[in-house]
Amino acid sequence: MGRRFRSWTFGTGILLLAAGQALAQALLEPPYGLRWGDSPEKLIAWASRHSLDVTISLPGDQPAMRVVKIEPKKGFLPETQAGAVEGRFLTGKLYELTVHYFDPQASADLMETRFEALRKQIAQDHGTLLTNQQQRAVADQFVTRTQSFHREPVKGLFLLLAFTEVEDLLRKSKEARFSLIYRNDNFRNELLKALKAP
Repeated sequence: MGRRFRSWTFGTGILLLAAGQALAQALLEPPYGLRWGDSPEKLIAWASRHSLDVTISLPGDQPAMRVVKIEPKKGFLPETQAGAVEGRFLTGKLYELTVHYFDPQASADLMETRFEALRKQIAQDHGTLLTNQQQRAVADQFVTRTQSFHREPVKGLFLLLAFTEVEDLLRKSKEARFSLIYRNDNFRNELLKALKAP
């Protein structure tokens, strides 16, 4: 009886751990109806339905990699304030998606306000974001200010939110943009292992 109970407890623990990881992974599924492991065709089909421009990059030093960038000719992606979305695919499977936020019509201050609103929304949806870095650098009459935050509910599966503001001291102007990165390093590592296997 004791051995059977211990076996049941161990099995239940494994199931709960796996369920917890699956739940965390489901919470961090990429947006636009995509899932980890989807093919580039799914993102391209979404872009086609919305008449968006598609750019496909094939890095020469990484033959198994495909980078698909989607953006409108003008304005934003459908139902968002994002300017572009970029998917990274290894052996034809999605492991990273970046949503880029930029707006030529918006001031740097307005972009920072949008960044803060998104940061609060992510914290509300996924939990508190941890600070990665906050720094300010001055070089050649340009001041660059960066800040980034992340959330990693399961090791290797995370969100990264990064903001950059560049101020031109000579021309008295500044602009800002930010990006939200969904990344599944666990899945990427599995794909790399499969790629290297004989």
